[in-house]
Amino acid sequence: MTATRADVCALAIAECFRGDGERLCNPIGNLPLIGGRLAAATFEPGLALTDGFYTLLDNVPPVGMSEEVRLASRTVAHWNPYREMFSLLWQGRRHVMMGATQVDRYGNQNIAAIGDWHQPTRQLLGFRGAPGNTINHTTSYWVPNHSPRVFVESVDVVCGVGYDRAAALGPVASRFHEVRRVVSNLAVFDFEATDADGVPTLRLRSVHPGVTVDEVVAATGCEVVVPDDVPTSPEPSAEQVAEIERLDPKGLRHQEVPEP
Repeated sequence: MTATRADVCALAIAECFRGDGERLCNPIGNLPLIGGRLAAATFEPGLALTDGFYTLLDNVPPVGMSEEVRLASRTVAHWNPYREMFSLLWQGRRHVMMGATQVDRYGNQNIAAIGDWHQPTRQLLGFRGAPGNTINHTTSYWVPNHSPRVFVESVDVVCGVGYDRAAALGPVASRFHEVRRVVSNLAVFDFEATDADGVPTLRLRSVHPGVTVDEVVAATGCEVVVPDDVPTSPEPSAEQVAEIERLDPKGLRHQEVPEP
């Protein structure tokens, strides 16, 4: 099987969860779900998966199934209604991957509104759980359409808290705060570089096959640290592609990331 750009993105997302052990894997969106479940099905079997409703799973079922198939394909490990969820989360044992309409060099994220807060030009999802997610849990972001409109110098509204604001808030914010990765349809970023004040800042970790560093920099509207040697994002093996196909039999990933 030949890996597509969407397959590369699925593996890059899966790699975000490497080393998480028994944390709750909480990816939001089709490709994040595929990537998170790929991690659980391969190198992170201890990840706790939820069906998104009221149970924790003891297997790794496909995504995008009808309600009837979804219920039939899951193996329930634990009853987990909303009131029980916080017993899993109170010690920061969760890694959530959210989308980002805007994200800046420090990992501040916006999914609420575009333009001036008092009279925005676009109303988006709202803050949702982004402030609590970023302060209390490891967070990564998925960006299916990499552009300077998404990677911005300063977000219009801060929903997810970045490293600069967490540092300003002090230990109360930094205890569990970790913005780990930003995965886009062009590249992978981390925060393993720092600015002049020692605050973690956006760093180019890898570029996807067929993408150049110059293309990524041109499509990024904020400052990004570019190492001297930027590797290519790994392509999934034949076995991993087969697992991705099992997890995404309807090809939902290709709707998000078509072939270039």
